[in-house]
Amino acid sequence: MKLSTSILLERQATPITYSSKVLLLGSCFAQNIGAKLEYYKFQHYTNPFGVLFHPVAIEKLITRAIDQRWFDASDVFFQNEQWHCFLTHSKLSNPSKEQLITALNQGLTTLRGFLEEATHVVFTFGTAWVYRHLQTNTVVANCHKVPQKEFVKQLLSPDDVSDVLLEIEAQLRTINPTCSIINTVSPVRHLKDGIVANSRSKAHLIAGVQEIIAADKSNHYFPSYEMMMDELRDYRYYKEDLIHPNQTAIDIIWNAFNTSWICHQTAAMQKKIATIQSGKLHKPLNEQSKAHKLFIKDLENKISQVQQQMPWATF
Repeated sequence: MKLSTSILLERQATPITYSSKVLLLGSCFAQNIGAKLEYYKFQHYTNPFGVLFHPVAIEKLITRAIDQRWFDASDVFFQNEQWHCFLTHSKLSNPSKEQLITALNQGLTTLRGFLEEATHVVFTFGTAWVYRHLQTNTVVANCHKVPQKEFVKQLLSPDDVSDVLLEIEAQLRTINPTCSIINTVSPVRHLKDGIVANSRSKAHLIAGVQEIIAADKSNHYFPSYEMMMDELRDYRYYKEDLIHPNQTAIDIIWNAFNTSWICHQTAAMQKKIATIQSGKLHKPLNEQSKAHKLFIKDLENKISQVQQQMPWATF
């Protein structure tokens, strides 16, 4: 008896290999996939400016990085004893104005470099709701606990979403015409907006994204949201907050991504790396025993073998 509807996924023509460079930008689900790529030691770069929830936030930073429009004092503000930037997540916020500006510009430099070199760019869109700062009349990535009266909340229409994504693609193609773009809608529920508002938001994102998908232009869609809502339609796949997918759900969606987007020839190396990762978690009864010393030596040999093939891999 089948207890769920499976989503059929095709193996892609331009899969991710160990020589690929993968850039991931977007919601916290991008962090989840980035963590899996890190675990298996693929070359990747994930959210240098922290979690970005909506398409406009991603577009602003990509455009800024490509245009090399550096941050300065006019781009930061002081609030609650820290300096912040409306275009980035609070993880970059800093008590030092100078250190924040330096970190922001270092992030731009690294992001531009990765945009130029990426073979695959993964966008994970979390919400179509945005906040416009009234004083500057600009959409922000993060409000940084600035009083709500200083913003107006707006819902991007499907056409708005399409227009932003087309602009992102146009900008990206100016410095990297061949990379594969993988769009996905985050399965994380934004329930602070309410159930109905979250559904509207996700619907607008899906409709907007689908309008710009064109495989012949290396612009694709991965159905992580649909997998969570259909294949994994059960609260046992959520964390206790009933908002975020739990580790089981993340593993299932990762396996689907692995099947469709990761080259099958990497399977042996992934298995070898998983063995190393498990070995690093091993807790010996006696660290001085002969058996444990042999185990450590064997583990070091396995790590050395991997690093000979993949010098970037650190354990």
